[in-house]
Amino acid sequence: MAGKRSPWGKPSPDGGGESGGGDGPSSEDPPKGPRNPWLPGGGGGSGGDEPPRRSAKIEDIFRQRGPEGPRRGGGPGGPNFRFPQRPGGKSWFPLAIGAIAVVWLGFSMIHQVGPKEQGIVTVLGKYSRTMTPGLNYSLPWPIEQVAVTDVTSIRSENIPGGTEEKLILTGDQNLVDLSYLVRWNIKDLKQYRFQLAEPDETIREVAEAAMRSSVAEHELDQVLSGAGRAAIEERVRTRMQQILDTYRAGIAVQGVEIDRTDPPSRVVEAFKDVSAAQQDADAELNRAEAYRQQILARAQGDAASFDKIYAEYALAPEVTRRRLYYETMESVLSKTDKTVVETGNVTPYLPLPEVRRRAQQPAQPPVGGQ
Repeated sequence: MAGKRSPWGKPSPDGGGESGGGDGPSSEDPPKGPRNPWLPGGGGGSGGDEPPRRSAKIEDIFRQRGPEGPRRGGGPGGPNFRFPQRPGGKSWFPLAIGAIAVVWLGFSMIHQVGPKEQGIVTVLGKYSRTMTPGLNYSLPWPIEQVAVTDVTSIRSENIPGGTEEKLILTGDQNLVDLSYLVRWNIKDLKQYRFQLAEPDETIREVAEAAMRSSVAEHELDQVLSGAGRAAIEERVRTRMQQILDTYRAGIAVQGVEIDRTDPPSRVVEAFKDVSAAQQDADAELNRAEAYRQQILARAQGDAASFDKIYAEYALAPEVTRRRLYYETMESVLSKTDKTVVETGNVTPYLPLPEVRRRAQQPAQPPVGGQ
């Protein structure tokens, strides 16, 4: 086995290759035999004339190759990528940064406020001034911040909202289910933004307090009637405005409208019975009033007729007296059976009314066929 070498180019372990024979290769000769197939140009049977190459790891080989072959430098996004240059050889990057800064300053410093809007300017969170409708300017953000709000449009709050029941006590110790609408807008934007933490919730609480106070001053019938509801609405609006002005809320109450006034759901049947009885009572009162008017008109007509007769009587008392006597006797005797007997020669009594009555009755057939 002397003189044989390992297939990987190393001497055999028996040491035969180290003998000093003239025919054997010396230790200075390059290794011969099969090479590493993963090395470039590897796999050759002889390589005595080729210089030894640096060994490489398999990870390095695959790192240099992509899924589509070896990488090439200088492509887009690669290590040699560069921004386009101006004709003078300078970069466009500073000009791009300057353009972005100018656009940002324009958007943060120029403000267009609409005709129904106002803007609040704050410097580092502290109130500075109020912007009016039109074109306005400010320092760039974050030095000055601008918040634009619609102050003219009418806003509304439905209380209680949805189908929720809202029971309120009336002046006569009755409960009524009320739902109403509050209309308002902003009259001072500075006070509205900085005086109230939760403006909508404050308006709801003030409206509820004013409504309960106003309803407690009226009875149930007044709350349910149209005239009473109008008075309550105006009273609630006035009280709400007074309270909000005391708070310096910057809110103007435009109006209050009551949508529904119903009895509580638990007593609605009894309330219907009471309402039906009250309607029947009103109907009887109306019929009695009509009868009174009829009797009064008849009495007034009789009195007017008597006044006319008295005027005629005053002109000719004797003639009027006789005429009244004749008219009265005619009215009385026309309804009774009577017999007229002249003085002097008295004639026998003739039952003329009886004869007339028999003549008017139909003849009856004889009894028993006689």
